Amino acid sequence: MHVSVRGRKQSVRTVSFDRQRNAVLLVEQRLLPHRFEIFASLDYRSTARAITDMIVRGAGAIGATAAYGLAQGCLAFRGGSLPKFRKHVARVFATLQSARPTAIDPVNAMMAVRQHMAQGSTVVAQQSLAFEAAELFAEEDVRHCRAIGQHGARLLRNGMNVLTHCNAGWLAFVDIGSATAPLYAAHAAGKKFHVYCDETRPRCQGASLTAWELAQQGVSHQVIADNAAGLLFAQGKIDLVIVGSDRTLGRTGEVANKIGTFTKAILAHYHRVPFYVAIPLSTIDWNLPSGREIPIEERAPSEVLGAWGVTARQKREYVRIANPTSDALNPGFDVTPPDLIAGIITPAGIFKPSELWKRRKLLGHQA
Repeated sequence: MHVSVRGRKQSVRTVSFDRQRNAVLLVEQRLLPHRFEIFASLDYRSTARAITDMIVRGAGAIGATAAYGLAQGCLAFRGGSLPKFRKHVARVFATLQSARPTAIDPVNAMMAVRQHMAQGSTVVAQQSLAFEAAELFAEEDVRHCRAIGQHGARLLRNGMNVLTHCNAGWLAFVDIGSATAPLYAAHAAGKKFHVYCDETRPRCQGASLTAWELAQQGVSHQVIADNAAGLLFAQGKIDLVIVGSDRTLGRTGEVANKIGTFTKAILAHYHRVPFYVAIPLSTIDWNLPSGREIPIEERAPSEVLGAWGVTARQKREYVRIANPTSDALNPGFDVTPPDLIAGIITPAGIFKPSELWKRRKLLGHQA
C-alpha cells in the first residue's frame, strides 16, 4: 500500500526480505500509529521473537514472516551435509511454529517452503529453493488479498456503515489485507461508505492499526469502544460486518479470530446484520475436526492490566490502568460457529461455511 511517511508517499509491504543481509524486514507495528519504522530481523530466532512479541502480527503477515524466517534459517546453514541440514531445518521450523500457536498460516507457509525445497538434491539447491518458495508465498498472499477485495466489494453499497474488529488490513498481510480488501476495492471504485473500527482491547489493533490504515487510504471511519457496538446495532447504524480469521476449519466452517469476534457475531446475528469472514487460502485448516481443538493463545496479563501509548514528548510508555494487586486472564482468540456466519470471502469466491469442504479442491486442498 502507499503510505505517507514524514510527508512523503511511499509504497510499503508489511513483510519483505533482504537477501544480501539475510534479513527479514518488518513494519514495526507496536510503534504505530505514532511512529513508522522498519525492523530488520537478522536471524531466525529473532524472527520468531518478532512474531511472538507482535512486531509483526496478522494471519498472512506472520505466515510470510515464518516462510521468510525458515528460508533465513536455511540460508544461514554452513556445510554440505544433507542429514545435518535437515536436522537444522527441523529446529528452525519448530522455533517458528511455536511463536504463535493459534494461527495456521505460519505452518501452512512453512510446509509449502519445505515441499518446494525437497526438489533440491544438495544443500545449496535447497537453500535457493527455500528462498524462492518464501517469495512465492508472499506474492500469493498479495494475489489472494486482491481477489478477496474483488469478490467482497460487491457486498458494499453506497451509504453503508461497516463494522470491523481488530486489524485484518494490509498490516496483517503482506499487502492489501483480507477484511479491508473489499473496503479498499469499493473505495477505489468510488463507493461511499463509513467504517466503525472496534478499538479491540487489550492491544487496541482496531484503534491503532485499522484506523491508521483507513486514514492513510482516505476511507471514512470512526473508532468506537468495543462495548459500543451493541448500541449501534440496536440503533440500526451497522449494515455489514467483515472480519478476518487466524484459522478457519475447512471441515466445519468454524472461525478462530481475535478475542471479541464471537461477541460481534452474536450481536450481528441477533440484529439480522450479515457477518462475513475474509480469508486467504493459507488460513484454512483442513485437518482439525472441531473448533474445540484449536489452540487458544494465552497472552501476558500486562496487556489487560495496562496500555502502551505516546506521551506529549513523543515517548512511548506503558501505563498501568488496573488495580495494582489484581491479576488478569488474557486469551488472545475465540471461535465463532458457522451458523453465525453469512459467508466466507475467499480468493475463489464467497461461500457458506458449510460449503468449504464441498469446494475443497477449488480452495486448494491437496487430497
